[in-house]
Amino acid sequence: MHYIDSLTGATYPLEAPRWRGESGGHVNLGDAPGLARRDIDSSAHSLWRYRKALLVDAADAVTLGEGWTPLVAGEWDGAPVRFKLEFMMPTGSFKDRGMTVMVSYLKSRGVTEVLEDSSGNAGASLSAYCARAGMRCRVLVPETASYPKIAQIAACGADVVTIRGSRQDVADAAAAMSREIFYASHNWQPFFAEGTKTLAYELWEQLGFRAPDNVVVPVGYGANVLGCDRGYSELLRNGEIKRMPRLYGVQAANCAPYYAAFRAGVEHLVPAPVGPTVAEGIASSKPTRMREVLAPVRASGGEIVAVTEDEIVRALGALAKKGFYVEPTSAAAAAGVSQLIARGAIRRDETTVLVLTGSGLKASETIGKLLKLGARSG
Repeated sequence: MHYIDSLTGATYPLEAPRWRGESGGHVNLGDAPGLARRDIDSSAHSLWRYRKALLVDAADAVTLGEGWTPLVAGEWDGAPVRFKLEFMMPTGSFKDRGMTVMVSYLKSRGVTEVLEDSSGNAGASLSAYCARAGMRCRVLVPETASYPKIAQIAACGADVVTIRGSRQDVADAAAAMSREIFYASHNWQPFFAEGTKTLAYELWEQLGFRAPDNVVVPVGYGANVLGCDRGYSELLRNGEIKRMPRLYGVQAANCAPYYAAFRAGVEHLVPAPVGPTVAEGIASSKPTRMREVLAPVRASGGEIVAVTEDEIVRALGALAKKGFYVEPTSAAAAAGVSQLIARGAIRRDETTVLVLTGSGLKASETIGKLLKLGARSG
């Protein structure tokens, strides 16, 4: 296996960790062999049960027991939906799925200090896994990031630096700082998607070793789309599933570069308005892997959906009334499911998985204001 330069096709050995190619473009991983159901390590109650499919030696695993999150049957807008509770990961978000594999790989290659930019969840996850691995960590966050997320990042020992401006300004600052510290951005480092592909394996196993008809995820940089495409493609090549599920990515309409490109029929950034959104986890105006995210969505028969702020807030309240206390970013995906059901893109006789990516405990103050919550005196 090797890294592949996205701009030139040049290959680089995996022995030397890198986050981009000599061309300056991002790097991808070549196809991995995957596994068959007989290869699952059923003694491991974490995503490392799929260790034979991962391009990291399990002996190097830096783990907090992540993965194997609940898949709960329920209903949404009158249609049956399976809720995948990724917010029940060790640090409260799906980012642990990619981070355990990425940090394991980097530590095995002798990296001792890393840099990341994050709106909160990725930084919290990286800080926790670096603490577990005994690695130093610096995380750049927007100065508007919620305090609970900043506190979570700092509590695990990371050096937290706030950056003024947009989420993209934070990413640009991190790229400039990468000259002095290894840039372990989950948006650039392909071993992150090597970890998120276990979402596909887990859903396959939890659904009785079959693929769902639809998988719906919130999309900022697109890690879950990348992971689902990679994981289900491996299962298809190994004859473990008969078809790919349709992949649906949901963006906040106020910051929807993938949606704009999807509607334009292209796989590159196109001019699109950018504004603030309550779904801060997906407020990414210049995602790294446009083609790698849009191509599998189109090939699967899925699409990119954009939802308004009002739709996100309504979905947030409706999810909470079902017992799912998630952050607004997760609610965006639920709002997308509502759109898809309403126009018949998702049918009531299909198996649909809604991925809930982050815990509401990270954004309780914001949620309280959005839903106008409060206690009455007794």
